[in-house]
Order: sequence, then C-alpha cells, then structure tokens
Amino acid sequence: MLPEDIIDDIENTEEPQLPEDENPDNPKDHSGYKVPLKEGENQLHLSGMYQNWFLDYASYVILERAVPHISDGLKPVQRRILHSMKRMDDGRYNKVANVIGHTMQFHPHGDASIGDALVQLGQKDLLVDCQGNWGNVLTGDGAAAPRYIEARLSKFALEVLFNPKTTEWKPSYDGRNKEPITLPVKFPLLLTQGVEGIAVGLSSKILPHNFNEVCDASISHLRGEEFTLYPDFQTGGYIDVSRYNDGERGGAVKVRAKISKLDNKTLVITDTPFGRTTSSLVESILKANDKGKIKIKKVDDITAQNVEIQIHLAAGVSSDKTIDALYAFTDCEISISPNCCVIEDNKPHFITVSEVLRYTTDNTLLLLRKELEIQKNELEESLHFASLEKIFIEERIYKDKGFENAENMDAAVEHIDKRLIPFSKLFFREVTKDDILRLMEIKMGRILKFNSDKANDLIARYKADIEEIEHNIENIVDYTISWFVMLKDKYGKNYQRMTEIRSFDTIEATKVVEANEKLYINREEGFIGTSLKKDEFVCNCSDIDDIILFFKDGKYKIVKVSEKMFVGKNVLYLNVFKRNDNRTIYNVVYRNGKAGLHYIKRFAVKGITRDKEYDVTQGDAGSRIVYFTANPNGEAETIRVILKPKPRQKILVFEKDFSDIAIKGRQSMGNLLTKAEVHKISLKQKGGSTLGGRKVWFDPDVLRLNYDGRGNYLGEFHSDDLILVVTEAGDFYTTNFDSSNHYESGIVRIEKFKANKNWTAILFDADQGYVYLKRFELESSVKKQSILGENSDSKLLLLTDTVYPRIKVTFGGHDSFREAIDIDADSFIAVKGFKAKGKRLSTYEIKEVEELEPLRFPDPEPEEENANDDSADIVDDRTDTDIIDEITGQQKLDFD
Repeated sequence: MLPEDIIDDIENTEEPQLPEDENPDNPKDHSGYKVPLKEGENQLHLSGMYQNWFLDYASYVILERAVPHISDGLKPVQRRILHSMKRMDDGRYNKVANVIGHTMQFHPHGDASIGDALVQLGQKDLLVDCQGNWGNVLTGDGAAAPRYIEARLSKFALEVLFNPKTTEWKPSYDGRNKEPITLPVKFPLLLTQGVEGIAVGLSSKILPHNFNEVCDASISHLRGEEFTLYPDFQTGGYIDVSRYNDGERGGAVKVRAKISKLDNKTLVITDTPFGRTTSSLVESILKANDKGKIKIKKVDDITAQNVEIQIHLAAGVSSDKTIDALYAFTDCEISISPNCCVIEDNKPHFITVSEVLRYTTDNTLLLLRKELEIQKNELEESLHFASLEKIFIEERIYKDKGFENAENMDAAVEHIDKRLIPFSKLFFREVTKDDILRLMEIKMGRILKFNSDKANDLIARYKADIEEIEHNIENIVDYTISWFVMLKDKYGKNYQRMTEIRSFDTIEATKVVEANEKLYINREEGFIGTSLKKDEFVCNCSDIDDIILFFKDGKYKIVKVSEKMFVGKNVLYLNVFKRNDNRTIYNVVYRNGKAGLHYIKRFAVKGITRDKEYDVTQGDAGSRIVYFTANPNGEAETIRVILKPKPRQKILVFEKDFSDIAIKGRQSMGNLLTKAEVHKISLKQKGGSTLGGRKVWFDPDVLRLNYDGRGNYLGEFHSDDLILVVTEAGDFYTTNFDSSNHYESGIVRIEKFKANKNWTAILFDADQGYVYLKRFELESSVKKQSILGENSDSKLLLLTDTVYPRIKVTFGGHDSFREAIDIDADSFIAVKGFKAKGKRLSTYEIKEVEELEPLRFPDPEPEEENANDDSADIVDDRTDTDIIDEITGQQKLDFD
C-alpha cells in the first residue's frame, strides 16, 4: 500500500500530451514521445517519479513495518503496542479493543494490523498476560473479537522491557505524542520470540529459541565461552539442526511431527511441525491419501489442550512404512529456511543468531550499567541533601539572626551559604542556590521531629547503597551474569524445551510410497504401463517409481512409470528399480554375437541414467541372453547346461553353480561358460545368498536400524533372524531387521533374538504389592506381550541376561534397619515361562535392588565343526543315450 502523499501526487499529475507537429526542439521522454513544455516550466518524467517513490516506499516498509530492530527485537507495531500497554498499565486487565484504540495514536495503520500483532504477541506466552479466548496455535483457531478478550503486560515484560530513564524518544507520526525509538530491553528477546516479516525485496525469518538456553548462552558469552543455540518451538515435535548454519541465510532445518503407534492399525500424532496446525496437517494427510501415496481408512482430529490426531490404517498396510510415508509425502515433515535479517544503524543486515545474541547480551550489559549509574547519581543527590539537612537543622542555622533578619531572599541564601562553608567537606558536591532554596522549604514540623540518630542511619544507608552500586559497576560482567541467572531462576521453569533435537535419516520417497498402481505389459505390441489392465500383470508399483527393463538382445534401461509407454516387443524382464541396491543380483548367461561363445556373469545395477540404454553383453551384433534371473538377496542357483551333440564331443551336459562366479560390475564381460553350442539351459537347483549375513546397527538417536555402522552393533543377521525389543513398561516383541522399522522410546534391551536364552527379571507386582523375582525364556512374537502381567501399575525394576545372576536387596521404610541380603537367582527359582508370577523376594519393604558381579560362569560352548562340504560334486547318473534321447525329443530353441 502506497503512502497517501504519494497517491495524491499520482492523482494530481497531468498526463503529458502528444505534440501535434514534429518539432525537433521539443524534448522526448524515454518512450520517444515528445513532451511540450510551457515557458518557465521544468520537465518532470513520470517514470523517474515512480522510481523514487518506489524506493521511498520500499525503505519505509523495511524500516518501519516488516523487519525487527536488533536492539529490542521488535517490529514497530509490536513496540507501539507494548508502549501503549505500559502507559495503560495499572495491574488489571484491559480490553484488547481499548489497547488497540490506545495504540492507534502511535501507529499510522489501521486497527486490524494492531489487533493481529497483539494476538501473535499473546500467543507466544512471554510478554502479554492473556485472558479469554486468544485462539490456539495448535489447531489454528482464531482469537475472539477484541471486545471480548483482555490483556495486560506480563511480570517478565515489566521487569525487562521498560525504563523511561534509559529510553530514547521520538515524536509520533502526527507529532502529538512521543514514542520510543527502541525499548530498553535487557534480554535477547528477538531470539526467544522469533519473528517473521516480508518487506519489499527482502524478508526476515528468525526462529524462536528456548528461554533457558538463551540465558545460558548469554552467560557463556559474558564469560568468554563458546555457545550454540538451536530453535525450540511451542508446537514441539522433532528438529534436525545439522544444516541450521547458525540461523544465517542459506541454512535450513527439518522439523517433524511426533508420530507413535497406538497399535498396529492406528498411528497417533502428538506434536505438529512449527508453522503447521492440526487442520493443515490433516488436510495434507488426506491429500496424500487421495493421491495414493499412503493408504488410510480415516483420520480423527481429537485435539483439545494437547495435539492428538489418530490415523487409522487400511487393512494390510505396514505401520512402519506408513510413518516414513507420512514424513515423505505430508506436512508431518517440513523444511524451514531461516533468514536472520535485522535493522541496525537504520539499515537491514543479514547476520547469524550468535551475532544477535552477542549484540543483545552486550546491549543488556550497557543498559544495566546505565541504570546503575542513574541509580548512583540519584542516591548521591539524596545523600547530598540528607547531609545538608542534617547540618542545617543540627546547627540551628534557621535560628541565626542573620537568617531571621535578612532583608530579602538573596540575603538569606547568602547567609546560609556562608554558614555551610565550614562543613563543605561533609557534602558530596558544592552547595548550589537550588540546594539552599530547597532547605528553606523544610517545614517546621519536620524540624521539630528531626532525629539525629535516624539522620545518621539514613546517611549510612545511602553510602552503603552507593558503595554496592559502585562495586556492581566495577564488576559489571558478573552483575550481568547474575541478572541472567535471576531471570532463568525466576521465569525459566515455565519454558522447558518442547522440541526434541534429533538427526533425521533421509527417507527415499520411492521406498516408502504406497504401491498404489499396478504395472502391466503387452508383449505382442510392446507396451508397458499402469492403464493396460487387460494385459499381463507384472507387479505393484507407485506413480513415482522407476522401472528397469532387460531385453532379449542384452540391452537394458530404466524408465519412469507411466500409464502407457512403448518399449519394444523383445522384453525379457521388468520390475521396479531400486537405486543404490547392492543386494539385488542379476545372474545372466549370454551368447556373444550371432554364433559366438557363451559367457556367464553376476552383477548388480546400483544406479544408471534414466532412459539411457546399457548392454549386458559385449555389444556384438546378434548377441542374446539365454538365461536370466533377478535375485533380491544375492541368491546363486545351479543351472544345467545341455549342449548340441557333435562328433567327438564327450560331454553333452554339465552343471554350473552361480556361487562360483564373482559378483562384478555391470559392464564386466563375465566368465567363459562354454565354447560349444548350447542347446538348452535350465534350473537345476535353487541356492542361498552368497552375500552372507547382514550386519545391523541400532541408532538410539533416531530409534532406527541401519546397515551403515551408526549406533550400537547388534550382530550379523541372516534371513531367519529376528530383533528382540524389551521396553521399560515390561513389554517385549520381535521384528525383522528391516531398516524401515520404527521403534518407540523407552527401550531397555534391543538385540538379536535367541530362543533358548535365560532372562532374570525383578518386578513390583501391583496386584500383590510385593517385589518378585522370575526367570524365564522369551518367545518370538510380533504382538507385544508383557513380562509383568495384566496390571498396568506393575513395574519392571531390573532385567538381566546373566546366566547366574546375583541380586543385592536393600530394605527401606520401617525395615531400613535390616541388613541388605544377596540372592543367587539360579538357586532361588527355576526357569519358567515368561507369564509365570515368579517368587516373592521378601515380605519386608524393599528400597532398592541391584545386580552384583556373578560368582560363577557357564562353561564355554564347543566350536561347531563346519558341516557343509562344498567339495562334493553333483553326479549325473544318466547315460549319453538318455541325454541324446532327451535332446531329440525336445523342441529346439531358436537362438538366431
């Protein structure tokens, strides 16, 4: 919106008229039109006027509306609101409508902008004490009308924001009032509240930080120590700050909602990402469901005081995969780009969060020093007059004849001045005429009630206060540190960190997207796509997947999935392509050239360029794939190769195990299989994986499994192995070792599951009210099962897998006089099922149980001999005649 004076100038500007003749003396504007000039009139270009006006307007918006000042962290409208509330403050609530009206005498814009800014201040729960319906940052509900809600300044705002003695003032926009240039804020308010504003040509986005952490960082800066600040949001959730870049322009943070499992079919969102509401979050989830990215039955938003969005999954949908999909395709995960732009020296500056904190902390120190100096000057003046008053009354100067017989006021002042000269060393400064006039205003009643001892006590208190202030000024850094410690102790308990800092793993959309489409192929016409529903079904896929295609001539490529695409009629294999997948191994036998040799190779395709053609063979014309398999876990089968009979050829059939072939790059030539002509290749026997077990780690920061060495090593897992999880609540369950699994917090043990492993647990049985010990074996179970029984108030006190555990039991309460006892769990109770109650430790009150070092250990297990003998050859008991009959009885394959 342009200022009114600019709009008036535009409306009053006459449009230049085109000349009727082509007079070369007439000047031309930038568009080539000649503008006639009247005598004595200067030429004015409209384009230049617009350019200057726009620059003025841009400067006005940047400095006076959208960008906060670094000194107090406030935008002008916020500063004017707080200034008005201070002027109105009487300790009681004021109607927001009254606050808005009072602020309009300082703010040149309408009531809507003031009201919105006040509501935003109130919702941040720091400077404004609110009463009534102020809306909800969690749900996005708006505040009630200004006439219904009330506000007053918070105790924190009154303590750190205002001091008229240290405030610099300027006239208001209409000159009728004065307003602060900046408020003397004695706290890094800008970082605690955060701010967002869009100006002309630039914007500012400073994320809010935790109150206590800002106090700690300020203290560290004053002590000359390093500090680090990360954002904290009222809405909670998780945040990844690995690319925060100290809040500088160009950085970014990822923010996630908190998602947990209510059960295998229900997910619960308990925190929303910053800048999102439950309404917008639900809308994004429904959109993802409509697009087929996720599969859900319904979403229930039952948010009240706390966020609670329940997501009910469709039948057969993995809850773990859905959690990743929610982060990948909805607003459950968003990226925020901070932009720390502030006004300093009447100009916008792009700086870092650390620089803001250093500046505001140093500014707090200067303000505290200035306040101390003002207090010192005021106390010195009070001390000076108290000393004058004491001498004036004790020496009875008011009774002097020279004073009583003075002809006029000047003579009386002169007399008092002379009488005070002998006592000049007792005074703080020189005595002035104003001091004497003030003495002469003392009433007789005060003189009659004067007490010398009380006057001496008052002077002593003034001197002690001045001495204390001088000490604080000399040690201003320690005084400022004490100020921040006081603020943290006084207000910090209300501002605990809400957002949990975590390191997010990157979620590949193609791995978690719901397979909402089906891929088909029409081999006769050479088309593939998701719309060919009457043709051959290949696999489930999503609309963002890539498809890998192998052709009979050895060519292969990846293409984007589409409704219908022509790829050719000689397709040998197609499926969904997974990038960077080194576990999917392709076993291939190909003929090089039209009548060439046969080669065997194993390779993986980790990543290739989309729509670019590659070749499995050596590229000779007439090459052809004669055997092909795709193995998701590197399986290596055994094949039977039948050769065409020729004179003097003794071997007509042989077998080849793919496990003898090393896995190499996709461009490798492979190994020579045979020089003879091949009649047929068939599968003899399926094999196991040649890639060995997979090493698995558990990362406690993200509560996820990974294969990259992050976190705690769990061991090497084969296809049938399971993960055992035991929680603090006494529940246990088993899962596979897929890296997409999500685990909830509160895990006591997570490890490879061993069926015959003995466990010892000590628990408080809420039904009986006693502590029990039990020994048991756990069983594999996808469903959660409890060690503690059905009563949710029972508690797990200790869990160990030591074979012969020793437990120390300490008594408490009325039985604290009893000596602690040691219990050998193996002799105390036998191993039973995990549902057994166990055996009561004692009838006395137990204060603590702890595990001691065992006194005996199990015998080492003997090493198992390798039972697999790979040296045994496969014997084919068929005769050559049998083989020839088999060949002649079969239809020959056309290798041309």
